[in-house]
Amino acid sequence: MSSESLTSKYIEIQNVEQTFKTSKGPFQALRDINLTVAKGEFVALIGHSGCGKSTLLNLIAGLTMPTQGSLICANREIGGPGPERSVVFQNHSLLPWLTCFENVYLAVERVFGQTREAGIRAESKAQLKARTDAALALVGLTPAAQKRPGEISGGMKQRVGIARALSMEPKVLLMDEPFGALDALTRAKLQDELLAIVAATHSTVVMVTHDVDEAVLLSDRIVMMTNGPSATIGEILAVDIPRPRNRVELVEDPRYVHCRKGVIDFLYKRQSHVEKQAA
Repeated sequence: MSSESLTSKYIEIQNVEQTFKTSKGPFQALRDINLTVAKGEFVALIGHSGCGKSTLLNLIAGLTMPTQGSLICANREIGGPGPERSVVFQNHSLLPWLTCFENVYLAVERVFGQTREAGIRAESKAQLKARTDAALALVGLTPAAQKRPGEISGGMKQRVGIARALSMEPKVLLMDEPFGALDALTRAKLQDELLAIVAATHSTVVMVTHDVDEAVLLSDRIVMMTNGPSATIGEILAVDIPRPRNRVELVEDPRYVHCRKGVIDFLYKRQSHVEKQAA
């Protein structure tokens, strides 16, 4: 197999099904999931509530195992969580008694502060501190390094969560609606910062979102999920808009308008709204 084909299949999801045991019997959340993600690609997962977006992200993270099928990352089967796959949740999950620096340092120390496989020696405290400082600088939080979560805004807390994830130098960054709880202006600012970070780190990103504009602005491809239960991939839309992207300029770009319309048509015409179905 060529190196090009390996790169184009950095993450492989093959015939995945996820069924949960409930008090009312088996609940099939996902079925027939087949997807590949290239190295350095930004993929957005979008769909109505209950379509299994977060379930699929948890499977890639190794937080849950599939009922059927397999998931592969960098030619290794995903059998559980690993430092090569970092997760950023909607809730930043910071330890409130630690400073921003200490919250990030904890992750750095866990990954680089001990002898690893292949005989890679543990890094010194000075090296661990340098990694932590670099991660905080990447998200513009150097001035807030010694503040605790209770002393900073929601947007800054989320930046600490992103810094913590990036500090582990993951091969894949997994994001579960990371900006969903933020106000519109803070959300826009962090989206722009994420664009810059991804450009600088060449990260492979899979992100769950409910926001159509966010998906089009950030991603290379948008994976649209059918309604649950038994959700699957309904359509995949390539976002053929060159980078770097400027949100102000994109508003009137016909390519942006075309992609946005394609997602909206899928969600609100081809997939009737879940709440309306239940009414």
